Amino acid sequence: MKIAIAQLNPTVGALEANAAKALEARREAQRLGADLIVFPELYLAGYPPEDLVLKPSFQEASRRCVMDLASKTAEDDGPGMLIGTVWPEEAKVYNAVALIDGGEVSALRFKAELPNYGVFDEKRVFAAGPMPGPINFRGVRLGVPICEDIWIEDVVECLSECGAELIIVPNGSPFDWAKPDLRINIAVARVTESDLPLIYVNQVGGQDELVFDGASFVLNADCHLAVQLPGWEEVVQVTEWEKGPEGWRCRQGERAVLSQDDAAAYEACVLGLRDYVDKNGFPSVVMGLSGGIDSALVAAMAVDALGAERVHCVMLPYRYTSDESLTDAKACAEALGVRYDTVPIAPAVEGFGLALGELFSGLDEGVTEENIQSRARGVILMALSNKFGSMVLTTGNKSEMSVGYATLYGDMNGGFNPIKDLYKTEVYRISEWRNEHVPNGGMGPAGIVIPKNIITKAPTAELRENQTDQDSLPPYDVLDDILSCLVEKEMGVSDIVERGHDIETIKRVERLLYVSEYKRRQAAPGVKISARNFGRDRRYPITNGYRDAHPADDSGVSEGEVGSVPKLVQPRIEGDPG
Repeated sequence: MKIAIAQLNPTVGALEANAAKALEARREAQRLGADLIVFPELYLAGYPPEDLVLKPSFQEASRRCVMDLASKTAEDDGPGMLIGTVWPEEAKVYNAVALIDGGEVSALRFKAELPNYGVFDEKRVFAAGPMPGPINFRGVRLGVPICEDIWIEDVVECLSECGAELIIVPNGSPFDWAKPDLRINIAVARVTESDLPLIYVNQVGGQDELVFDGASFVLNADCHLAVQLPGWEEVVQVTEWEKGPEGWRCRQGERAVLSQDDAAAYEACVLGLRDYVDKNGFPSVVMGLSGGIDSALVAAMAVDALGAERVHCVMLPYRYTSDESLTDAKACAEALGVRYDTVPIAPAVEGFGLALGELFSGLDEGVTEENIQSRARGVILMALSNKFGSMVLTTGNKSEMSVGYATLYGDMNGGFNPIKDLYKTEVYRISEWRNEHVPNGGMGPAGIVIPKNIITKAPTAELRENQTDQDSLPPYDVLDDILSCLVEKEMGVSDIVERGHDIETIKRVERLLYVSEYKRRQAAPGVKISARNFGRDRRYPITNGYRDAHPADDSGVSEGEVGSVPKLVQPRIEGDPG
């Protein structure tokens, strides 16, 4: 028996386009002699379809799409199709897999375990299916648990007890740093318990903030890795199976080496950016290139994702912009081969000064005037976007977005942010990686594309004389460790103190984290890299009077914090970093 794995990149809601791609993959599988081709979870709808599932018209369109696929395969003896779809039935809607064979929908199976945590909220839109039994495909009993169904024991155990000979798992499993190892460990556990081989078929591609890495694989019943498909690319791969006295076994096939750590994170950002731009129909992108590391890394990612001809970088200098920044930004643009223009913002800033002069008379200059610079830059970039149709990329990292070191309607302007889920220390590390590697599928040049001086100089927003980020923030290695404890690990203040951090620094960072929620709600979407990104994973209230207690405090709450909104929201940091 030959089973083709269709590791494909669907577009959410594009039923006809996804079906056409499925038929093309089936033709390729037929050419390679496959008996069956398997697609990812909810392939026809694209994953995750979110509240599209609640539209009756979309439900019926999904059903018609499946029936149309069946009719189009009725006239040949090609492979059967095991394909994920939205399926309405008896006033309920299911996350389903349909087996199309011989021109008919010969079997349906529904997802039993609906995830309702992190980025997943399937219980909102789907009904849970019953425990599934095996599907009889040309005399072979296939167990088809869907994604979350293998993260608990019950579903595979049920399939095994009901006589399944082979487990095939369609998945829509988004990437994060730890996910590849988790998937293998879960699959090994199910194989060990059931003594059955397992095919893991995962989606690839970007969908809004989520990015799917593919990396589909096959485990034999002895947990031997028989096939490992590559990450970050579409593949139709045929696997060959033989049945012996101990059951079905996959012959040794391709075992691609998967990208790990910084390489995987970079490739995730590139793929997420490429698909966001292309699937939403933008011809190109425009961005501010300041001479700082954040914008330099975003520019490199944009070129790797789209090609230099689709990336427009703009330097927006003011009197605080150093010659060093001008030199570094130009060198970065030249290394990447992008269009590079300079648009001074002094006329715009001075115009605002004139307009506000009477109202601001007698008041000292401060953060207001700094933010006018940032907002002038934002207006110029949005004007270029409106005039030429390019989408604005924004370049704030996770450290800055955590503590509000960003300006609404200024450097936060934009349609997408590929480094939104990378802490500043990760930005530095990944920039070093990119200077030494070209990512798989990257369209940018080899060599140093982020000038060394950008990486080694002190980060600064350049909104006033001799400004550095550390005027307002702890050193980034300290800040990022505290933020990781607060955001990813949900650690208490006492536990973070035990890691060697100063309690006052921790409390200040925690406070900034909480009071900056209103900014994050208005931020552009960006690629999810961590296990807990802002937005889909971490949903904190904007109005929030809680502060963690610590034994050294009387109450854990500073005087005036609770019940006194002005004191609660006072310490905000705004700037125009990177």
